[in-house]
Amino acid sequence: MQAMPIAHQAAQPVVSLTGYPAAVLCWLLSAGVYIAAKWVAPEMPPWGLCFWRLTLACAILLPIVHRHHDAMIGLLRTRAVEVVAVGAIGLTLCQGMIYHGLNDTDATTAGIIMALSPVMTMVLARFVLGEPLGLWKSLGALVALAGMIFIVAHGNLTALLQLKLNAGELWIVGSAFCRGLYTVLLRRAKFGIELLPMVVLLLGAGALVALPFHVWELFNDERSAMDVDSLLALAYLAGPGGALMYYLYNKSVQTLGASRASMLLYLQTVFVAMLAYLLLGEGLHDYDLVGAAFIVAGIVLATMVKPRPAQPRVA
Repeated sequence: MQAMPIAHQAAQPVVSLTGYPAAVLCWLLSAGVYIAAKWVAPEMPPWGLCFWRLTLACAILLPIVHRHHDAMIGLLRTRAVEVVAVGAIGLTLCQGMIYHGLNDTDATTAGIIMALSPVMTMVLARFVLGEPLGLWKSLGALVALAGMIFIVAHGNLTALLQLKLNAGELWIVGSAFCRGLYTVLLRRAKFGIELLPMVVLLLGAGALVALPFHVWELFNDERSAMDVDSLLALAYLAGPGGALMYYLYNKSVQTLGASRASMLLYLQTVFVAMLAYLLLGEGLHDYDLVGAAFIVAGIVLATMVKPRPAQPRVA
């Protein structure tokens, strides 16, 4: 669910076993965000939840990156519009859409659909960055897309043809698209500062963009209940599921490298399903299982199958 900045490190990271526990805990905490958001969906409007989570997580991390404040201010002076635009796509829209979607769909289904975002990233990178897609990546993207469509249609092709689709799951698909677009735009931008300070800037930018949406909710009397459940959920979303999660991701990237740390993202889907079963009483639907199988097959085709190098011809 979390849109993570891409690490641009000059030096090759030193792989350490301590990086794997940090990465696993990061994605476990990230999975908990789905559970907390689903739990308080009836009590807290989505943009309010988005605004307060981003604001509080930014406030928690800001003192930790105090040595980078000059670099952060310098970046804002020269490229503030780009920072705000990327933060709006990757944090405001990505998270707000998930919170909207969780009003009408299970956390488990949302977690499965969000596993599509790396495939979407590869497809968008073809059009935005001009990166080659290739046969296997294209085939993998199509197979994963078929799985997503099967889940959104609840396995009912008639409903698909009649466009009788679940609005909640369409919101989640939009969120997965925003995460992929965010990753590609961030890769193209190359802001040039360290990962954790960049996280803080993007959290602040995301909160700034979420504020008007939250004000609109308040004017329409969509107010947060702010009971004990809501406050506990918000505390989790901002603390363990926000600031700590981003901090752990930063640590895992430093020790494992961005590619290894990001590949462990698929653990998030497993953790969401487990936590949703244990804490929310959710189960896996038949269409979730079939769709997940297609998505996993698509991911394998797109990321693990390598084309054979061309063999030189013997004269």
